[in-house]
Amino acid sequence: MERKWAIWGGAAIAAACIGVTLLSAASDPLADLKAAESALEARNFSAAAAASESLAKRLPRLADYAAWISASAQFGLTNYTSVGPALEPVWKQSPASPLTAKAYLLEGQAAILKGAPGDAAELLRKNYAALTQPQGDLLLAQAFGAAGDQVSAAIYNQRVYYGYPTAAEAAAAGAEIARLRTSMGANYPPSMPNSMLTRALKLLDAGQIRQARQELEGLIPQLGGADRDLARVRVGVADYDAEDTAAAHRYLTSLSSLSPEADAERLYYLLQCARRLNNQEEVDQTLDRLARLYPASEWRLKALMAAANRYLTSNQMDAYEPLYQACYETFPKATEAATCHWRVAWGHYLRRRPDAADLLRADLRLFPSSESASAALYFLGRLAEDAHDPGAARVYYAEIDREYPNQFYATLARDQMAKVGPAPPSPQVIEFLRNVSFAKRSRVEDFKPGPAATARIERAKLLQQAGLNDWADQELRFAAKAGEQPYVMALQLASLSSAKPDQALHYIKAYAGGYLYVPIDSAPRQFWTFAFPLPFRTEVESFSKQNGIDPFLMAALIRQESEFNPKAVSKTGARGLAQIQPATGRELSRRLKVTTYSASGLFQPGLNLQLGTYYLKSLLGQVGGREDAALAAYDAGLTRVRAWLSWGDFREPAEFIESIPFTETRGYVQGVLRNADIYRRLYGANQGASAAQRSTAR
Repeated sequence: MERKWAIWGGAAIAAACIGVTLLSAASDPLADLKAAESALEARNFSAAAAASESLAKRLPRLADYAAWISASAQFGLTNYTSVGPALEPVWKQSPASPLTAKAYLLEGQAAILKGAPGDAAELLRKNYAALTQPQGDLLLAQAFGAAGDQVSAAIYNQRVYYGYPTAAEAAAAGAEIARLRTSMGANYPPSMPNSMLTRALKLLDAGQIRQARQELEGLIPQLGGADRDLARVRVGVADYDAEDTAAAHRYLTSLSSLSPEADAERLYYLLQCARRLNNQEEVDQTLDRLARLYPASEWRLKALMAAANRYLTSNQMDAYEPLYQACYETFPKATEAATCHWRVAWGHYLRRRPDAADLLRADLRLFPSSESASAALYFLGRLAEDAHDPGAARVYYAEIDREYPNQFYATLARDQMAKVGPAPPSPQVIEFLRNVSFAKRSRVEDFKPGPAATARIERAKLLQQAGLNDWADQELRFAAKAGEQPYVMALQLASLSSAKPDQALHYIKAYAGGYLYVPIDSAPRQFWTFAFPLPFRTEVESFSKQNGIDPFLMAALIRQESEFNPKAVSKTGARGLAQIQPATGRELSRRLKVTTYSASGLFQPGLNLQLGTYYLKSLLGQVGGREDAALAAYDAGLTRVRAWLSWGDFREPAEFIESIPFTETRGYVQGVLRNADIYRRLYGANQGASAAQRSTAR
C-alpha cells in the first residue's frame, strides 16, 4: 500500500486524527467537501467515500474536486474498479480541471492494480502530453512491466533514470533497471550512451559534482566522436566547478585531438582557470588562440565576456573596450551583444567623449529591447540638456515615461522634465524614436474577468469558503499558467494570500510579470498595494524616524531584500526583513546596547528593523549621506563602494549607479530607488521630492 501511495501524486496523506465526524446529507455541501477532504488526509477512506458520495451532484461547480476525493477514497479502499468511473467529472470539467494530470496517474495506477496494465498503458500513452513528469514515465514503466512488456518497461525506466537524474523517481527507476538488466540478460535494450551522457551532464549542472565526474569517467570508453570529447572536457569542468583549479588546469592542458567545439570549450575553461590563478598572460594567450582557431564559437563569446568583465571590475576601459567590441561585432545576434555594446557606449559617455551621443543612439537602434534602453534614452536627454536643447531632452524623457513608467529611469526622467520646463518638441528626435523598434508591451491590462476567469474565481471562492485554501490557490495558479487572464489571476491569488504580504507579492511577480510596464493609474489600487505592500508600517516609520531615514526608502529596501518575509534567509545566511547577517547583527546590537541579542532574534520584525535602519544610517554617514552609495554598500560592501566612487567625476547619482560593475548590485540600487518612488506615490500624504531629487541636491 505504501508503494502505491508514494507513486500517486494526489492529496497528501497525513496520519493525523483517524475519526472524522461527517455532516448529514442535508448539511452544507461545502462543509461536506471539507469533511471528506479531512477524512482523506487522515486516511480514513471509508469516511471519505461516504462523505463524498453524491457530492459531485450537490456541488456541480466543484464536481471534479468531489470526484477526486471519491476516487482517491476508492483507491485507498482497494476498490480499483470504481476509480475510473468516479473520475468522470474530472474529464468533463469546463474549464479544464487542475486535477486532470493527477487523475490520469491515479486511474492508471488503479488499472495496474486491478489487473489491467494494458489499459493503464493505453490511457497513459493516449494522454501522455498531459502527464506530469517523471511520474508519468515511471508509471508507464510499471504498466508495461506488469503487462509483461519488459523491453518497453526498460525503455521508460531509462527515460526516468537518465532524463531526470535529480528527481526522487530516479532511484526507483535505477533499481528497476538493475533488476531488468539481470532478468532479461541479452534481451535487455542497452542504454544509449548519449542518454547516459545527458544524465551525467545534468548531474554536473545540478551541482552533484562528484557523482557527475565519476559517471563521466566511466562513460568515456563507451562514447565516440564529439560525445566522447565532450565527456573528456567535462571531467575537467567538474574539477573546475569543485574549485580544484590547479587539477582542472593540469587535466585540461593534457587533453588533445578534440573536436572543434570540445576544444573551444576546453580553451574557455583554461582561460577561467588562468583567471583564477591570476595568470593574465595565459588569459590573453588563450583569448588569442580562441580568436584564431574558433572565432565564431560560443565559447569564444563566453571567454570575451569573462575577460572583459574582469577588466570592468577594475575600471580598465582601454582593456575591456576592445573585448566588448569584439563581442557585439562578431556575435551581433547573441543575447550578450546588447550588454557589450552598452558597456562601450557607457564608457564613452562617462568619459565625455564626443561620439557618446552617436553610440547611445546606436544602442537604441541595435538593441531597442535591451535592459539598457531606458538608460540610453535618459542620458541622451542629459546630453540634449548640455547642448541647451530642452525640446530634444523632453522628447527623450517623455519616451521613458511612456515606455518604462515604473522603472528607475522613469523616476529620473519625470524629475528632469519638471526642471527643463515646457519646450517645443524636437522633430528630429521624434523622427529618430519613431524608427526605434521598442518591444511591444501591454500598457493597460484588463482587470475585468471574462467568462472563463469568472468561473475560475467562483470555484476558488467556493473552495476558500470550504476551508480548502490550498485547492483554491491551485485553481487560480493553474489558470494563470494556462494564460487565462494572468493579471486577473495574480490579483485574485494575492487577495487569497492577503494575510501574508510576502506571498501576495510573490504571486504578482510570478503571474503578472510585466507589471512594472503598466501605469499605476491603469490598474486597481489593490493590485499595487499587493505589489508594493507596507506591513509593519508602524515599526518601519518609528525606527526610520529615530535614525533620520526616509521610511519609504526603508520600505523599498525591505521589499528588495526580503519581500517583507520576516523569516527570510538568504543563501549567505542573512536573515529577516532587512536581511542582516548574524555577525553584523551582533556588532550592531553591541553598538545599540541590545543585551538580549541572538541570531534567532533577527527573525523578530522589531529587532530586525531596529538594526536594519541603524545600519543604513551608519552607511549613509560613511558616504556623505548619499542614498545611492549607501544602498550599494548595503548590497556589496563599503570597501567596494569607496573604490567605485573614485572611478570618475560623477555629475549625478545616476552616473555612479550605472557605473557599478556588478549587475546584481546595480539592479539592486535601481530597484530600491524605484521602489521608494512608487511607495511615495502609493502611500505618501503628498508627493514630495523623489529620491533622485534629494540625492542630486546633496
